[in-house]
Amino acid sequence: MKIAEVSTPEFRPSHHHESEPHSRILAQVDSSIKQLEFRSSSAISLPEIYSELQRFLTQLKDLSPFPNSVNLHIWKLSYRLWNACVDLSNVDAIGGCRFSEDHAKLRQVSADLLFLAAEVTGIPSPAFKSASFYYKTGLIWHDLKKFDLANACFEKATDLISKIEINSISENDERKLLLDLNLARSRSAWEVSDRNLSITLLNRSKNVLFGISENYKALASQFLMYGKMILSKNEASGLNDALKLMNEALELCNKGLKIVKRAGETLTLKELRAKTLRFIAAVHLQRDEFESVLKCVRVLRDAGGEQHPSLSVLAMKAWLGLARYGEAEKELRGMVMNEEIPEAVWVSAVESYFQAAGTAGAETAKGLFLGLLGRCHVSASAAVRVVNRVLGDIGGGTGEAAKVRAKVVAELASNERVVALFAGEAVAKERNVMHALLWNCAAEYFRSKDYQMSAELFEKSMLYVPYDLENRILRAKGFRVLCLCHLGLLQLDRAQEYINEAEKLEPNVASAFLKFKIFLQQKDYNNAITQVQAMSSCLDFTPDFLSLSAHEAVASCSLPVAVASLSNLLNFYSSGKPLQTKEVIIFRTLITILTREEGNNSDILKYMRRAHARVNDVGSECFFGKGEVGKRERNWFAVNAWNLGVKMGKQKSYKLSAQFFTSASEFYSIILDGEAEEYNVMVCKSLILSVSAIIADEKQTMSTLADNEVKQAIELVERAGKILARISASTAIFDDQATTIDPNFHFMYTWSAYDLYARQSDMGQKQLLLIKSFAASKSCNPKHLLQIGHDASQGPRCNPEVAAFALNTCLAAILSSASPDYQEVALVLRKLISVSTIFKEDKDEDSVMELYRRAYRIMVGLREGEYPVEEAKWLSMTAWNRAAIPVRLGHIEAAKKWMSIGLELAKKVEGMQTYRSCMEDFIANYDKKSHNEHGNAAEKNRSILVS
Repeated sequence: MKIAEVSTPEFRPSHHHESEPHSRILAQVDSSIKQLEFRSSSAISLPEIYSELQRFLTQLKDLSPFPNSVNLHIWKLSYRLWNACVDLSNVDAIGGCRFSEDHAKLRQVSADLLFLAAEVTGIPSPAFKSASFYYKTGLIWHDLKKFDLANACFEKATDLISKIEINSISENDERKLLLDLNLARSRSAWEVSDRNLSITLLNRSKNVLFGISENYKALASQFLMYGKMILSKNEASGLNDALKLMNEALELCNKGLKIVKRAGETLTLKELRAKTLRFIAAVHLQRDEFESVLKCVRVLRDAGGEQHPSLSVLAMKAWLGLARYGEAEKELRGMVMNEEIPEAVWVSAVESYFQAAGTAGAETAKGLFLGLLGRCHVSASAAVRVVNRVLGDIGGGTGEAAKVRAKVVAELASNERVVALFAGEAVAKERNVMHALLWNCAAEYFRSKDYQMSAELFEKSMLYVPYDLENRILRAKGFRVLCLCHLGLLQLDRAQEYINEAEKLEPNVASAFLKFKIFLQQKDYNNAITQVQAMSSCLDFTPDFLSLSAHEAVASCSLPVAVASLSNLLNFYSSGKPLQTKEVIIFRTLITILTREEGNNSDILKYMRRAHARVNDVGSECFFGKGEVGKRERNWFAVNAWNLGVKMGKQKSYKLSAQFFTSASEFYSIILDGEAEEYNVMVCKSLILSVSAIIADEKQTMSTLADNEVKQAIELVERAGKILARISASTAIFDDQATTIDPNFHFMYTWSAYDLYARQSDMGQKQLLLIKSFAASKSCNPKHLLQIGHDASQGPRCNPEVAAFALNTCLAAILSSASPDYQEVALVLRKLISVSTIFKEDKDEDSVMELYRRAYRIMVGLREGEYPVEEAKWLSMTAWNRAAIPVRLGHIEAAKKWMSIGLELAKKVEGMQTYRSCMEDFIANYDKKSHNEHGNAAEKNRSILVS
């Protein structure tokens, strides 16, 4: 019955009625409802109308209760408002909009108006009608996720009909409302996590089923829904609760089937029962209750009818859980034969089977999938899923089990029918995924150095790269990585073929580098060096490839190639391009490589000089670095130059030795971070050794230094002399042992400077001053002076003055010692006599005589044999022999002097007795003869005078 059909007196308020407050309010309510009835939702403000109606409702509540006629009027207004809301909702639904809060609020006002009017005479079941409004409004609030408001509506509806005796309810709609209210309250309680209340309301709903199968189905569906929601959370603790709820649903289905009368209702209940059993089986599967799963499957299969595809999956997983792989495989093969089973279900089953059976199931999975291909159309995505499952976790290792799976995948991916699935643009995404799966698996084997398996998988991945312009770069990448695999397998010819194909598709530096690696493996160093230069001309070239080339060359002991790579890399530093590796490291690496083999000394020197030139160009701190790092780098170059200079000196390669020592002095001269001149000693030593090596090379090659070479060598030695003077001064003042220099170096400096000064005119006095300065230093010792005296006394550039000074100073130094070495004394005396004899003038005869007398004075007082006998004999004999010329010339006095000193010396020598007797006899005879000759000469003179 409609509200409009209720027979009531015409409601025409008189002036008296118009003066009543409720009449005015109802008129205002009517006016607001008319706005909703005659305007679209876009042309009115729903919040404003809601505010007005809510205010009117509050005013009416204050004026209640009302007479029956007023209540009836309110009922009509309520229904008009509800219908207006329905119209507005339909308009919004056409535009694709859902219920808004404003609509829900207006419906809430409609329900509240109906509730305010209470029971009206003539309207059947007013409580159910009012409860229906609240129920429907609550559903809207529920959809809007306003669960507190929804629950409030449901509770009001429940309160309205709770006082009615259930047995007195005969209308099906009213009975249905009782169940729907309980279910709605249960859902709202579930949403706010009040699970206990929710389940309680479901259990309470069992009392309002009224033997209607549809009600059994609705309640069972709600129990099942809750069970599914708990099951979806994958929480072990919730499995028992899910199973209880599903068992409740199953029991309701069974009860409903007993009372059902229509065939259609029986079918829907059976479908729900089968669905519930499947989910119960799923719960048992999660609880590892595999026998219970199989029991559920048998019940469903025995029931006949259309079999759900999941039954085979459930049965297979249960058999797998019981480790009965034969039965599981039968289920799987049965699914292949069943064309009604969707592809997704079948692929999922294959995944589960392989996950449980592991490597042992790889071949089975491949065979089944190929069998499925022959039975029906299979999508590319299914192939991707199967391959992905068979491969498993790529990061899980590359052991034997994984290798078996990889081989199965390779066979599956290369099957013509599988490749055909991925043809066309429609499956481009799946094709890319398949390529990525194969590529990543191949890369894993490549990292584990299983190049055979890696190459096989990379080749299969190429099947999923189209032959078009867009994928040209990807194909080139595939050829390059295949080249790497065959390089690892030392199959150089195949590697060459692949890299040639890659270069045709995409000529770049990576391809050039791989060619370089092939040349290295083939020991073709000339082509490898040429390839290094070819890499530099590539558009995508970066200097890092040269570093990588050098690393590869060193690893394969191809040192010339490594040198060529690093040498090319150095050119980029001089161009000013910023590079990751410091330039000093490249120089150091390059020199280290060159030192590994003999015969590279000239190249080492070249790069050391080049490194020093770069220091001058960019600055020492920029080249070497700052702080201790820079000092270590500087010292490395200086020390290596020094060591190579020493090495070349030992090998008598004096020219290279001189150049290395010069280079060492240059590096030692570099001062970093304001450090003191602590390396002056090493600079000095390096310069001295360099000049010494220059002179040694001249003597070795029997050549003569050119004037410019002499000038350069003098500059070096004078620089060393200045440093040596500073060192000597510092040592004299502070006695600093850290700055002292070895006496041998001081001597080498003096000797080298003396030798070089001798090559220039007017340098005699400078030589003498040099030797005198050295003689006055602490570094001087008699042996040094003897060497200088010896060298100064001979050769085309001798200096007798220097020789005499050096030998006399040497003799004085030896004799001043506590225990003179008379062997050395004799040697010096002999050398002095030789110098004085060779370079004497007429007036120097006495100086030579003085040397013999000095020798005699030295020998006086010595023990027998203390002075070298042979040297003493030499002195005696040479002194005696020197009388020969005066004797012949008739210089009696001079002759007698020499014979006397010879005799005196002979008397000091053991074993010269015979000589001494002869000497004495000769002197006596000579004196007699001289006297007679003198007498005859005097007599003759007198005769002449007399006459």
